[in-house]
Amino acid sequence: MLRYIPLCFCLLTGAAGVHVNAQDTPLRAPMDIPLYLSGNFGEFRSNHFHSGIDFKTQGVVGKPVYAVYDGYISRVLVSPWGFGKALYMTHPNGMTTVYGHIKGFTKEVEDYIRKQQYKRESFSVDLQLPEDLFPVKKGDLIAYSGNEGTSAGPHLHFEIRDTETEETMDPIPFYKSRLKDNRPPRLQGLMVYPVAQKGSINGKVEKHAVRLATDKSGKQRIVGKIEAWGEVGFAIKAYDYMNETGNIYGIKEVILTVDDQEVFRSNLDRYAFPETRYINSLIDYEEWKQHRAFFSKSFVEPGNKLRFIESKNRGVLTIKEERTYMISYLLKDAYGNSTHFSFEVNGKKQDIPKVKKPEGTEHFSWSGDNRFGAKGVRLHIPKGNLYTDFFFEYSVKEDENALSATHTLHNPLVPLHKEAELSIKIQKDSLENKNQYGMVYLNKGHRTWKGGTYRNGWIDTKIRDLGTYTVMQDTVPPKIIPVAPAQWVSKRAIAFRVSDNLSGMEIYRGEIDGEFALFEYDGSKGLITYKFDPSRLSRGKHSLTFVVTDACGNTSKYSTSFTW
Repeated sequence: MLRYIPLCFCLLTGAAGVHVNAQDTPLRAPMDIPLYLSGNFGEFRSNHFHSGIDFKTQGVVGKPVYAVYDGYISRVLVSPWGFGKALYMTHPNGMTTVYGHIKGFTKEVEDYIRKQQYKRESFSVDLQLPEDLFPVKKGDLIAYSGNEGTSAGPHLHFEIRDTETEETMDPIPFYKSRLKDNRPPRLQGLMVYPVAQKGSINGKVEKHAVRLATDKSGKQRIVGKIEAWGEVGFAIKAYDYMNETGNIYGIKEVILTVDDQEVFRSNLDRYAFPETRYINSLIDYEEWKQHRAFFSKSFVEPGNKLRFIESKNRGVLTIKEERTYMISYLLKDAYGNSTHFSFEVNGKKQDIPKVKKPEGTEHFSWSGDNRFGAKGVRLHIPKGNLYTDFFFEYSVKEDENALSATHTLHNPLVPLHKEAELSIKIQKDSLENKNQYGMVYLNKGHRTWKGGTYRNGWIDTKIRDLGTYTVMQDTVPPKIIPVAPAQWVSKRAIAFRVSDNLSGMEIYRGEIDGEFALFEYDGSKGLITYKFDPSRLSRGKHSLTFVVTDACGNTSKYSTSFTW
């Protein structure tokens, strides 16, 4: 059921910044291999839009990566997560290019990063570089492709950003001549939503999944009839395709018309990073969370502030005549390949069942602050965190043997845009070290540590999801597991795995002979590795100390000696 509150819609104008024209700015290919994409710009991902394009690297790592334009290396990033290792280049035409998940940099850049890591005594670094340190010409070698950070396989993530505004834009127009695509998008699913208290579909107020059928010619049609009255909205599940690959991609442009009148248009060619979480309003969040299916709405919830959407009456159709309404979708990709899909909605006057406020619930409004309090729990959802109104449900499970009651704050099917403030009272406050308390999110048998701050018998924290929370304690230190220690010397590398029972590893530190040693953390593999560096490690016998601390301050220490 679509929950909708009428509101005048205003399209926000984009921030000031440069608009680089692909025709006037010929960019070099970032790699000298045939270019194929594994992901396109703006694809739907969990809680965000894909901010660039992913170039395939023939299933391997180590492909040379070249500067696509003159400029300088303005930033390098090293982290166990996200891009893993990334390089940013600033160009004189007002754009910045980003190269993510790379395996490594050129030797002079690697040497500089290594010095900074030892200076800061940290593997993870985010370095802003001056213009005169690493100037680069178009075509210069800058890095090697990889699979670092949060990555599902070898590829090069590539972005083009507006240097001034930091908005990211679709790189495909710069590489149209190098990418093959004459395949149109294709519809996979259709959903119809009645507006709460104002619409009905086939006599019901629940959303209606429409079955699709395809004839021998490939033409699609709906199965059955859609009879509606009042206010309704639509959503589609659709994919795009490209030549010579089996990958699926996101749709660049969606246009919805009713009786040949355009009511909704989404053209995702540029966005600002603070906007990216609005994806949870654009999609049917419930379908994504429950079935991992992305249905893109063609109506705009009142709290959705995405600037690349234009709509009339927020894309909501008002059916007030007993006649046939002609609905048509036009789906386009970056190459202009398009798919038309039309269907009929029959206006049939019918009672619109009133949805009663469920007993024991509270009305939460998208347009203001929302607060809830009960025994041992306080919740504050600040203004700007909800996309639409809903009835907030609460339940509690008492357990006298637990540190606190278990509080279910609605359910995780309602998204939060930013953060809500949650406090839970400890009913057995017995720990001397209050840092060992923390909030825990419970979902389908899994426990996720949220931590928090102790305050007079309460734990305060910030959350990004509604759902079930309680307070637990973590008094157990992490486990340090040496990986094949007998081979450390022969492989010229020391490796550990770390596990923790609840709060997770917060920091680690390795020392050789009492001096900081750079242990690199591969988050995807869970490996923490020190590679022997002859410039820093002399031949002979050495003492090794490796210390790990979890988020509650519990510490483990591993000590040994080795001879190289």
